[in-house]
Amino acid sequence: MGDHLLRATAQGQIRMLAAVTTDLVNEAQRRHKTLPTATAALGRVLTAAVMMGATLKGEETLTLRVMGDGPLGTLVAVANARGRVKGYVQNPRVHLPLRETDGKLDVGRAVGKNGMLHVAKDLSLKEPYTGSVPLVSGEIGEDLARYYLDSEQTPSAVALGVLVDTDNSVKAAGGYIVQLLPGTDEDIISRLEENIKSAQNVSRLIDGGKDARQLIEEVLKGFAIKIHERLDLQFACDCSFERLEELLVSLGSEEIKSMIEEEQGAEVRCHFCNEEYHFSKTDLERLLREMKE
Repeated sequence: MGDHLLRATAQGQIRMLAAVTTDLVNEAQRRHKTLPTATAALGRVLTAAVMMGATLKGEETLTLRVMGDGPLGTLVAVANARGRVKGYVQNPRVHLPLRETDGKLDVGRAVGKNGMLHVAKDLSLKEPYTGSVPLVSGEIGEDLARYYLDSEQTPSAVALGVLVDTDNSVKAAGGYIVQLLPGTDEDIISRLEENIKSAQNVSRLIDGGKDARQLIEEVLKGFAIKIHERLDLQFACDCSFERLEELLVSLGSEEIKSMIEEEQGAEVRCHFCNEEYHFSKTDLERLLREMKE
């Protein structure tokens, strides 16, 4: 099936994005070596970001940042209009006891209820569009629904799910965003609410073999559905040796000299994909010469 996203509308009054993100969340888990609770939280943020990114155009990008007071610290994901997403969690080795109420991973407590959700869209303008809302629960989906209502005045339902296997790998991941267009009929709203209440858990549906189209059919049951676009999704980072060189240069010549004298080189790790780049003493000396020139 592969990771993919579909964009749909129904009755001319509902729009919906649905995504299967199992492979890309698995890749994030592998790269960052996250434990189950951290995997679930990061997977939800990556899934949300890649769906939000699908509404962009051209070279536009979106950054979703969740900053709570829980042990996970900050979670960040960056997505573009082509279905590419990257991200990280500040403390990847966090795993909490399962919730007593339902036996599920306690993402809300790991993220924390006190904090902020930030969205920044780089639309190739002078300044990026930014919006922020206080966290509602730390469960990510509810927090994102609050963002859409408060910052974009769009009533939305957001479902995000990650099912982690016993070996810490990801069995299933995905989600959907359903939004009401202005002037939606009350009857349509009531029917949609009932569908959402009766729909099965997203990650369980995907684990059972459902794709994005079937997620849409589950949530928009009884409505006239129109599918508009399919997008393949992937965890992908644009870091490179050259870009990390620029980071080193930004530290200044004194810091680079210190690396040469004390370490005989430098190891630089990309936050987003955990890839490590080795800069030899010769590389750093070349950077110093270029900086002087």
